[in-house]
Amino acid sequence: AIDRFVLARLGEHDLRPRAETDRVALIRRVTFDLIGLPPTPAEVADFVADPRIDAYERVVDRLLASPHFGERWGRHWLDVVRFGETNGYETNTPRPNAWPYRDWVIAACNDDLPFNEFVLAQLAGDQTGQDAATGFLVGGTHDTVGNLTPDGQLQQRQNDLNDMVSTTGLAFLGLTVGCGRCHDHKFDAVTQLDYYRLQAVFAGVNHGERALRDEDYRRREREEPQLRAQIATIDRQLAEFEPLADPQAPADRPPRRAAVDARHNVERFAPIVARRLRFTIVAANQSEPCLDELEVFTAEAQPRNVALASAGAKATSSSDFQGVAIHRLAHVNDGQYGNDHSWICGGPSGYIEIEWSEPVPIERVEWARDREGRFADRLPVDYRIEASDDGQTWTLVAASNDRSSLALAGAAATSEQPPRNDLAPEQLARLTELRQRRGELVAGLPTAGGTPVYAGTFSQPEPTRWLRRGNPLEPQAEVPPGAIESVSPALSLPADLTEAQRRVALARWLCDPANPLTARVAVNRLWMHHFGRGLVDTPNDFGFNGGRPTHPELLDWLATELVDGGWRLKRLHRMMVLSSAYRQASQPDARALTIDADNRWLWRYAPRRLEAEAIRDAILAVSGKLDTRMGGPGYEVFEPNDKYVHVYIPRKQFGPDAWRRMVYQFKPRMQQDATFGELDCPDASQSIGRRLQSTTALQALNLLNGPLIVQQAEFFAERAAGLAGHATEQQVDTAFLLALNRAPVGAERAESVELVEQHGLVQLCRVLFNANEFLHVR
Repeated sequence: AIDRFVLARLGEHDLRPRAETDRVALIRRVTFDLIGLPPTPAEVADFVADPRIDAYERVVDRLLASPHFGERWGRHWLDVVRFGETNGYETNTPRPNAWPYRDWVIAACNDDLPFNEFVLAQLAGDQTGQDAATGFLVGGTHDTVGNLTPDGQLQQRQNDLNDMVSTTGLAFLGLTVGCGRCHDHKFDAVTQLDYYRLQAVFAGVNHGERALRDEDYRRREREEPQLRAQIATIDRQLAEFEPLADPQAPADRPPRRAAVDARHNVERFAPIVARRLRFTIVAANQSEPCLDELEVFTAEAQPRNVALASAGAKATSSSDFQGVAIHRLAHVNDGQYGNDHSWICGGPSGYIEIEWSEPVPIERVEWARDREGRFADRLPVDYRIEASDDGQTWTLVAASNDRSSLALAGAAATSEQPPRNDLAPEQLARLTELRQRRGELVAGLPTAGGTPVYAGTFSQPEPTRWLRRGNPLEPQAEVPPGAIESVSPALSLPADLTEAQRRVALARWLCDPANPLTARVAVNRLWMHHFGRGLVDTPNDFGFNGGRPTHPELLDWLATELVDGGWRLKRLHRMMVLSSAYRQASQPDARALTIDADNRWLWRYAPRRLEAEAIRDAILAVSGKLDTRMGGPGYEVFEPNDKYVHVYIPRKQFGPDAWRRMVYQFKPRMQQDATFGELDCPDASQSIGRRLQSTTALQALNLLNGPLIVQQAEFFAERAAGLAGHATEQQVDTAFLLALNRAPVGAERAESVELVEQHGLVQLCRVLFNANEFLHVR
């Protein structure tokens, strides 16, 4: 079916297709295309000798089923979504837990996850059990230093949201919707209101880590109610050992309670009936005080946290820190822990007040600055806690006056619980046992387990307002969540829709069969990587400034096939590489070149240079040193460094730890692999739909003299000599067969033998690594 469209275009321009290429060229082409690695000599020999009519189909099916398929095609998608493992900006600090998103993409490609589900997971994977997938949302740059002024923080927040909106538009719609940030798009039917409707969808997304809810996490979730009940029982038993707070303690009496701890503090007191609690902070150890969560527990057989917003409690404060979304009043009782879900006071002192629906007996308050243990600054050290039934009369129930000072504690604000020396031996043993058991139970909770993943955090956002000229200091009317009005079908969402429902709704809209863009953009990306050029040659821009499709009917047909085929991409991969258009020879034709020098009408297969990743992987495969282990944290090609402003100094030597596929290489922004980065690798600062291809002297110098190249040429020579024996001609033939899947022809053998005899087999191996035939598919 594909060939009918191609042949029709060729006929219109008085062109004829080339004949099918030879089998060696074809298997090298399709193997690199589908898995990004060269075929082995045995695979080539088997295919060349296979007389079956479906021999090529069998090769294609084997490659589509290979786990290496996801590594190859996952890398293409990572370009589009600007995947990087550092924050960018001047400090460019690492994101050590960004890699699960990369692994998720690879697995999704291998599993042939339907593209509509692929889209949904990346926008709302936290709702579908695919937490790592939302790494897409926060995959861009993020200024962790920022401007400390409120105005600067508002600007930084807008930059983060713009990255989410723009990348979503480029990746799925092929539209430069980011142009609507400051004004209506000058060329496409995208208004400024469209932009802010999309921004409202992402307004509750923040940069940060959360636990990856893998199978182990989900098991923990199932067990959580039972664990919580056991923890509550132990807490009641521990209460017998915990001194009650004594806010009236005389100043000259030694403290009975431990110093405050940034990670967790418990205030126990005699039960009191109340419906309000006020936490007044007089001073912190540094700057404005911060709380990640304030919890108030009832004096019941099964204690409840009545301070939770989800239970109807309302929080008010004396003042709030302005401009940073992760430090909001709403976070003080949202049930989420850590600095990324915290409240900061608007001044050096202030208060938080929480009111719940009805009076209940309470007996315990728990609070922390950062339960994740990353921060110990902004810790309240001088405070008082009061309870009230009517909001008029307040009773002091706890204060900091009976706690040791941090200096007396002799440790930082994250010290462990101090030993008790006022208990009998049997009491101390029981206390130690309870503390240990409680720690084991807490470690089993889903919030305490799971691999951390840099995939964003979510909270119900404040109303979104469109900004005059994109200026965050000039907010205008409120804008409800929605999508681009000119793109069918219409999507208008209520302003009070939950944060997660907004992202789910956008994903459904993107993959609605009535949406004219998403399927076309997706199939165009496949076509581009198989044929070297998209049917639309601007894969990230289907708008007015983008390229016109060379075969519009074919693009429409492929998009329809994608939707009708259940959004499965491997089916389309197979169609494309089985087509006669793909299987053509690449040799030029003088007449055709005068009519269509750019091969827009596909009268031949256009030869092209491999990407950096495929070249590096092929070098390791040919040398016999490629480590095919999949997944996990990336390997480093830079020297260790933990400076505040991260400096990336290339390694000079490489061991087996760096011999995995390049897709698993730790990917910093603004800094490239010293050898292969010159081969037009993206810097991960923005979405790249199509890599540019340059030819520079540095590329040739790196591929000839780079330390990894020289090292792997030695391994290549050892491998060839081990297979061929001591005869120089046999070593030459083996080296050609391993690198180029053929024997030397014509003068190649004699010249290669002469080179080996004069300078050694290693130098021939370096030459082969730099041969056009090794670096290109044809």
